[in-house]
Amino acid sequence: MKKLFVLICLTSSLFGFSQEKETVDFKRNELKGNALLLVIGAGEFTYERLLSEESGVGVSLFFNYDDQFYTKFSLTPFYRFYFSKKPAAGFFVEGFGMLNSYDSYVYNNNSYNSNIENRTDFALGFGLGSKWITKKGFLFEINAGVGRNLFNSSDTDNEIVGRGGITLGYRF
Repeated sequence: MKKLFVLICLTSSLFGFSQEKETVDFKRNELKGNALLLVIGAGEFTYERLLSEESGVGVSLFFNYDDQFYTKFSLTPFYRFYFSKKPAAGFFVEGFGMLNSYDSYVYNNNSYNSNIENRTDFALGFGLGSKWITKKGFLFEINAGVGRNLFNSSDTDNEIVGRGGITLGYRF
């Protein structure tokens, strides 16, 4: 009888449930466009994949088509951490890396002429922002960030890179 009781106790523990945090099922992909930069003369488009309710990774592609910025092109992967109770919305902080290409003015010591060289560099930085999302999946985001070029910054004026905008998008 004791052996049967022990066997029943051991097998019943296999079917027990522990208390787990209830996860919310939500859409995890976002496509966004930077509306502020489109008005100024550049374009930036972003894809973000939400890893959980409070974090996401993504990549932004920036291109300059109106010569308003020194930066001609940048590819920016980022990681974001969200502080809101809603899934991947509200206030966030981000860390990013930026591969950027820019025009650099190189001055000759013997003359007043300068040459323009196209340079490529990699920057690391951080940013802050906030995201609002509707029930239908449309989103509005404001963000700003700053980083520092790591390799060619000592011989040019482009030590600091900026990142930011007013972004509109859709979560699917």
